[in-house]
Order: sequence, then structure tokens, then C-alpha cells
Amino acid sequence: MLRRAHLKVALVAVALAGLSLTLVGLFALRAYSAHNLLLVARSISYTVEAAVVFKDAEAAIESLRLIAEPEEVVSVRITDRHGDELVNWHNPRSGLLIDVERVASRILQPDPVRLPIMHDGTRVGQLELVGSGRSLISFLVNGFLLVVACLLLSALGASYLSRRVIQGIVQPLRNLAKVAHSVRYQGTFEERVPPAGITELNELGRDFNDLLDELEAWRANLHEENAALSYRASHDSLTGLANRAFFESRLNRVVRDAVEQKQRLALLYMDCDSFKRINDTLGHGAGDEVLKTIAARVHGQLRKEDLLARLGGDEFAAIIYPCYRIEDVQGIADDIRQSMAAPMELAGGQLIDVSVSIGIAMFPEHGQTVEELLKYADAAMYEAKRSSKDRHRMMRYRTSL
Repeated sequence: MLRRAHLKVALVAVALAGLSLTLVGLFALRAYSAHNLLLVARSISYTVEAAVVFKDAEAAIESLRLIAEPEEVVSVRITDRHGDELVNWHNPRSGLLIDVERVASRILQPDPVRLPIMHDGTRVGQLELVGSGRSLISFLVNGFLLVVACLLLSALGASYLSRRVIQGIVQPLRNLAKVAHSVRYQGTFEERVPPAGITELNELGRDFNDLLDELEAWRANLHEENAALSYRASHDSLTGLANRAFFESRLNRVVRDAVEQKQRLALLYMDCDSFKRINDTLGHGAGDEVLKTIAARVHGQLRKEDLLARLGGDEFAAIIYPCYRIEDVQGIADDIRQSMAAPMELAGGQLIDVSVSIGIAMFPEHGQTVEELLKYADAAMYEAKRSSKDRHRMMRYRTSL
């Protein structure tokens, strides 16, 4: 649109200027041509004065030919004092150009030059001269060609300038649209609008970049808050372990995977022995320290792919997946019990002994569903509490430690 507008403005301006200059030049040349024909007519009247006095037509023709033929004269008519025609001379040249000159002469110079022929102050005849208009036609042709050439040059110049203008205006807008599209549809805030040569567009791009910086910071802060909220929603605030909701969701998914992959998994259900006594005698602060220490020690005995969660109070659970032998799971349980053998030092420097009871459930031996596995592991854990804390035993339906 800008290119077409520039081109139209340039062409109209050049056309109007060319037309105006042509008209001015035409009027000026017409005045000059009329003055030149007047001078030619005067020269002829002086030359043929004697021939007119003596009514010698041949002498008059011979005299005026010397002057009229080289000039832009189409015809010369001479009459005597009584109005009788003495000479009617026409330019001997012929052809299409002469016909065109005569037509142009009738259009551009419709009135012939009339001049009296004087002898000793007395009017002895009259001269009537018609010009050819050759210079006017040449001027018009050259002027038209010049206007056309100027129009072509102006079109080229306008096209070049319009490209420069478009590059200066449209390209920054395209850059802005590209970055906005990237932000809108790809969600990327890394791209920025490059500087523009036009001050207003450069300020627009800079403001847009500042807005992107604010949006990027806002999104990063929002992601951090969402991540923190998600973490708090799925983890225990005291120990940092997964909470019950996260644990149950993971266990459901792991059971489905185990069914599809035809693999085994183990569920460890753990409970701190005599935790109520610690809370009642030493306070809740000491109980919190015990829970955090238990979480750290148990977590240290598990693999990276295993999940440890605090289900609530002093109850913990771990998902061992994948696992291949129950002996490996029992080995992990032994390692957990051994990690609890060392006394725990509280904040006040007091040392206490803490032990845990562990119930083990294997999939698919001890249950085919999440509910069955949890029920079996919980029952195994309570049986372990009732039995000796220093040994574990294998039962037909329950594995206790």
C-alpha cells in the first residue's frame, strides 16, 4: 500500500510539473515564433518593396524565396494597393511532415502575420505570411519524450524510496509481529525485537522488549510458585518425603506398570517403635527430630529409583520397583534396621535408641491390587511389632521383620 501510494504521488507530481512546464514553454515558444515570423515578414516587405511598386511578380517571388524558404514559412501572399493579388507563394517542400506542420500551424498559430508594404511613407501593398509551426512541434515532441523519461525515472526513484521507507517501517513491524507470534504460539520469551531506524518504532520495540522482560520474570516467578505449591501438595513438610497422596498415586501407577511389564515390586511398611513415649517424655520437638532422622537413615538405604514416603505420624512406606528376589528386599530391610542401631542425638545432646518395625508385601505373591498390598504390608508390620525386634521370619502368607 505504501509502495503504491509513493508511486502514485511521484507520478502525479511529475506529470503535473511536466504538463505545467510544457504549457509554459509552449506559450513562450508561440510568442517567440510569432515574433520571429513578424521579423521575417518585415524582411520580406523591405525586400519586395520595389517589385511591388513596379508590380513585378517574378522579382517579388525571387526576392521572398531567398528569405522565406530557409525560415519556417508555409506560404506568402502579396497584394497591391488595390487588394489585387500579386504573389501567392507556397513553400515547395512536401510530405507528411509538412502537412503536420501546416495542421499544427493552423492550431497553434491560427492567425497569419499581416504587414503593410510601405514606400516613401505610402502603403503600396500588403503581405500575409503563414508560419509552419515546425519548432512548436519539435518542442512538443521533445517535451513529451522528456516528460515520459521523467515519469520513468520518477517511477524508479519512487519505487526505490518506497522500498527504503517500507524497509524502515514495515520490517520493524514484521520483527515485532514475529516476536509476538513466537510468544503467543510457542511460549518462548527469549526472542527480542531488534532496534529500528525510526525513533517511534524503536521506542515501540524497546517498550515491547521491556514488557517481555516483565512477562518472563512474572512467568518464572509463577512457575516457581507453582512448583513450590506442587511440592508442598505432594511432600511432607517435616521430612521432605512424599506424602500419602503422592505415595498412593505412585503405587497405583507402579502396580499398573508391574502388571503390564510382568515384573515384581515390594512394598515396605514401617512404624517407629515407642514413638508415643518419646513424644510424651521428651516433647514434640524431640519427636520431630526423631522422625527426620528416621527418614534420612531409611532413605540412605534405598536405591535412587525407589520411593520413600511419610504416611502420617510415625508411619513410613517405601516402594521397591523393580525387584527380582524377595531376598534382596529382605536385605534392604536388614540394612534399614541396622541403620537404626546407632543412637540418635537430639538437639540438647541427649542420646536415645530408636527402632522400627517393617512389614513387607510382594507383588504379585501377596496381593494383586494396591488395597491388598497395603493391607498385607500393614498386617506384616504389626506382626513384626509383636515379634522380636532382632530377627525376621518368613510365613506362608506374611513376611515380617
